[in-house]
Formats: sequence, C-alpha cells, structure tokens
Amino acid sequence: MSRHQPRKRFGQHFLIDDAVIERIVRAIAPAPDDLLLEIGPGLSALTRPLLQHVKRLYAIELDRDLAGRLRRQWPQERLEVIEADALKVDFSQFGQQLRVVGNLPYNISTPLLFHMMKFADGILDQHFMLQREVVDRMVARPGGAANGRLAIMLQSRYAMEKLFDVPPEAFDPPPKVMSAVVRMTPLPASRLRPISEAAFAFIVQQAFAQRRKMLRRSLGKWAAHIPWSALGIADSARPEDLGLDEYIALSDALVQAGVFSEIGILPDAKAGTPDEQP
Repeated sequence: MSRHQPRKRFGQHFLIDDAVIERIVRAIAPAPDDLLLEIGPGLSALTRPLLQHVKRLYAIELDRDLAGRLRRQWPQERLEVIEADALKVDFSQFGQQLRVVGNLPYNISTPLLFHMMKFADGILDQHFMLQREVVDRMVARPGGAANGRLAIMLQSRYAMEKLFDVPPEAFDPPPKVMSAVVRMTPLPASRLRPISEAAFAFIVQQAFAQRRKMLRRSLGKWAAHIPWSALGIADSARPEDLGLDEYIALSDALVQAGVFSEIGILPDAKAGTPDEQP
C-alpha cells in the first residue's frame, strides 16, 4: 500500500511508537463487547490493536484517502468508517455507554472537547491524545496560571486524569510540542450543578475574557449583584483563583438576583456549550 503524505490542513501527525501505542491500549482496556469509537484513526496505529480486543469498532475519519484505505483493510462488520468532520457528528447516534478514543488533531482539539460535552450523558469514557499544554489546562486546579475557562467548563462535566506524556518523536511527522494522554469520565447526574447551565457558562466566559483583571472588575456590572463576602471570595481574587464550586456559586447568586432576564437567560435554561476556543 502506498505511503500516505501527511496533510497539514488536517493537522496530521501519525503515531508510530509501538510502546506508546501499547500503553494507550492498556489504559483504555477495551473489552470484546465495548461500544468503541475512534476519532481520527489515520494510518490505523491504534485501530489495529483495538480491533484485536473488540468485536467491532466505529471510526470517524475526515481524510477521504485514509477512509478508503481503512475500508479496504477491514470489512464493515469489523470496522465501520464514518467519513465526516468529528465537529459535526451527532455522537448520540451510536448508542449509550459509548467509549471514545483518539489522537486528536491539535487544530480542532478544544472545539471538539466542547462539542462532545453535549453527548456526555451517553458516553462511558474518553481517552484522548492532545497537546500537553491543552491537557495541563484541562486538569488545572484553582490558583495556577493554567486554570481557565477550559478547566472550569470541562470539570463541570468530567472527572479527568492526565495519564502520561508522549514525546514528539513518537509521531511522523513529529510535532513541535509535547503531547499527553488524558482520561475523561463523565460525572453522574448527582454531581454539583448550577441552577442554570446557561448562566454558569456565561459567567465563566465573562470572567476569563479579561483574566488579568481582578474578578470584580472582569465581571463588570454583574459584580454589584454578588454577595462576595458571603461566598468567601476575596476582594483581590482573580479569575484563575476560583474553582468549579465557586463559579457555580457565583452564577447561582446572579440567577437568584434575577439579573439575567435582560440577555434572555432564564433560571431553568440549559446552555448549549459554545464551540469556540477559550
């Protein structure tokens, strides 16, 4: 089979390190009857070993040439290839308890993470390879420079664990940055939730839009409606100093103060998670 030329417009960096591949598959621990889907199978570095463990695998591949190559390698009853942009895929179509894996292109990783939040209720877990800087931002804790909108929004929906780093030489062509593998497990319905998902998403976005300012300033006119002392938030607090619980408390206080009606956010409104990069 002819060698595939990596395409920059698709952000293609193909995993070639057998030890890294084995470590990822071991972390996923696929079982024969798992409902497993791979995003961006590429040259099947993960596809092949995954198919040794599961009866059937779904794969989403945007590159037409690679999709055709995959279809020639395996029959449809073993590997069903969906030729599509993962950002536009309705993941609920595959059923409940879906397990998702992938070496995600760096140029769509953050929008794709937000897109997949919409389907978290039907997902069992996600194992992704991403740029290490993105993974560090996903798992960031309050008080660190990496803490931001990405961490707060994703942590409101997932328990996340950074598993291990992957060096550039594990890929062909090698990227200019380190990569890392992260495990994302959707939180149960009993998780701490805001009164309004829409208000919560709005306040987090507003807070980090001007993250160098103190939080009371970055929230502008909303700040006057927040009982800062009662919430235990210091006057000098900056957006990155707060964690998920505090942002939920902030948005709940503003919902209870009735200040969101002017922008069309109702107390029981559920937000569609924005796809733009934070």
